[in-house]
Amino acid sequence: MRTNLRPHSTRSLTAVRNLGILAHVDAGKTTVTERFLYTTGATHKRGEVHDGTTVTDFDPQERDRGITIFAAAVSCDWDGHRINLIDTPGHVDFSDEVERSLRVLDGAVAVFDAVAGVEPQSESVWRQADRHRVPRIAFVNKLDRAGADLDTAVASIRDRLHTVPLVVQLPIGQEDGFTGVVDLVRMRALVWAADGGAYREHPVPDELRARALRRRRLLEETVAELHPVALEEFCAGAALRDDTLAAALRDLTRGGEGVVVLCGSAYRNRGIEPLLDAVVAYLPSPLDVPPVRGTLDGEVLERAADPAAPFAGLVFKVTATATGRLTYVRVYAGTVGKGDTVLDATAGRTERVGRVLRVQADRNTEVDRAAAGDIVALVGPKSARAGATLCAPGAPVVFEPPSVAAPVVSVAVEARRSLDTDKLATALAQLVEEDPSLAVRTDPETGQTVLSGMGELHLEVAVEKIRRAHGLELGVGPPQVAYRETVVRGVTGLLYRHVKQEGGAGQFAHVVLDVEPLETTAGATGGAGEGFVFRSAVTGGRVPQEYVRAVEAGCRDALAGGPLGGHPVTGLRVTLSDGATHSKDSSEMAFRTAGRLALREALRASTMALLEPVIELTVTVPDSAVGAVLGDLAARRGRVGGSLARAGTAVVTATVPLAELFGYASRLRGRTQGRGTFTTRPAGYARVPAGVTDTLLTR
Repeated sequence: MRTNLRPHSTRSLTAVRNLGILAHVDAGKTTVTERFLYTTGATHKRGEVHDGTTVTDFDPQERDRGITIFAAAVSCDWDGHRINLIDTPGHVDFSDEVERSLRVLDGAVAVFDAVAGVEPQSESVWRQADRHRVPRIAFVNKLDRAGADLDTAVASIRDRLHTVPLVVQLPIGQEDGFTGVVDLVRMRALVWAADGGAYREHPVPDELRARALRRRRLLEETVAELHPVALEEFCAGAALRDDTLAAALRDLTRGGEGVVVLCGSAYRNRGIEPLLDAVVAYLPSPLDVPPVRGTLDGEVLERAADPAAPFAGLVFKVTATATGRLTYVRVYAGTVGKGDTVLDATAGRTERVGRVLRVQADRNTEVDRAAAGDIVALVGPKSARAGATLCAPGAPVVFEPPSVAAPVVSVAVEARRSLDTDKLATALAQLVEEDPSLAVRTDPETGQTVLSGMGELHLEVAVEKIRRAHGLELGVGPPQVAYRETVVRGVTGLLYRHVKQEGGAGQFAHVVLDVEPLETTAGATGGAGEGFVFRSAVTGGRVPQEYVRAVEAGCRDALAGGPLGGHPVTGLRVTLSDGATHSKDSSEMAFRTAGRLALREALRASTMALLEPVIELTVTVPDSAVGAVLGDLAARRGRVGGSLARAGTAVVTATVPLAELFGYASRLRGRTQGRGTFTTRPAGYARVPAGVTDTLLTR
């Protein structure tokens, strides 16, 4: 075990790694995190998900459900390097936690199940990392399971993630007989003790030598094709030196041109030390990534990872604890310490830092200062939200915040006791502050408080958190789905005159609108195009440009509620084809009002259709239950995309309306004797069939 601890304040930025653990739910990423902490000496006992003893899954709901819900930050030291690690959720309902984490990370370890390979959420988080250009290495986990196959898992990485896998290890043994790996870079065998202790290094076994040499040769050829320095050496000597190969792997990983693949069994504590070595060797330090970019008054600014520069950091998470509010910050430049005054550049107000904490999941240690490259929690800032930029007051800058997906599922919540209404409002405000992917609104027609989120489980967790943290008894209504309305057949030449005279200056606006469907790329299920386009075809200056902009603003106002059920309207193009003004009574307000009322009238005259959110569903069930599952999906208006047989089970993919999936987990368990599992991810919007539309509108 190598820890080689040095005080963090004196450690060079080159010895810092900020990384996340990414995976599909149940691929073993929390176990990998726990083994990191145990192997590096940060903990003295192995945490187990099934026992509820993990460090990062510290929330009671995480331990009850056996899944990661909230991104947790921990730190450890390995071989003289500080590793700041974020264990991210694997369930699609909590993908916003992954998005915020990836925004502040320099690298990641993607964990894959050796039996299942690339699973749906594995693919989703991989795409998220692609958007943020986060370098990754891959760890194929659970090689001790029946049916585990490294080559099949690697093939799925190549085929489904469209990347070049650079396999640097060869397993020793299969399934229950998996005991170690052959390191193809240094050509040595690493064998772990049966009790999960430290590995011992041996020469490559004779029975594996020929196979290892073939794999090493394949690795060299693949690297030479991608790396010019390696290609030059390979052409000159028909082989690569170990140091050249390692350097090329590092460059390819950091450039995103390939992904180094390692393997092991985290639960058996096999493969963790080489994985930590790979993190240190291949993933970038804060100095290896480009300076972060921000803006100030339209000017693009850069902040390099320099502790001597003015302070600048990005808030990526906010939590409320029993001891106060914690603001999690990635420090990009400068230093921040206790007592410092910082500027919340997003909100435009100054804050005072009370304490700086190095976080270990739900535990923390106070430190004097944090420097560029650090991930810490600040106590003191009261207004900063996730996505806010904190910086030195004398050197303001605003970083781009993480994107937040729009909620698609809603429930009505109310306090069972009227005396708790204000307490519920406070609890909901705190909840939304901690999780920006949640939204709270009051329905203007019903007066209900509506909580919206990314999925049924997301809302279930949020409601339970309010109950436990605030001791409230809540009533929860049936979930509501975020429907949209779109134009199927529009109208041409709709004339609207807005005339109002009440003494003094009046209001006059005359507009003629054409409304038509917007032809854009259809969704995955053939749904109508999304969006809104406005253009003007008025000639001769009959409507001045400032009034044209007012008409567009009025049309956008009208999109808030359509004629079918008051749902937001999307997928249409509006053209202002003609109009007229009055020398005294025309104004921007008059034309905005005319645009709003004209489009509402045009939509009532158009043929409209209802859009509903649809979900890509992946169901894994025993072969014997496939018929029952397919029948149930058909009853839910599901469209089956395919079925794949795998070792006594079947994996069925289908696209199903979100409204039809409520309660699906219980139904699936009942039809498969508890052996069926499923995962979901959003797949856009699709047209609701006419007969179903009538049913939905009469509910």
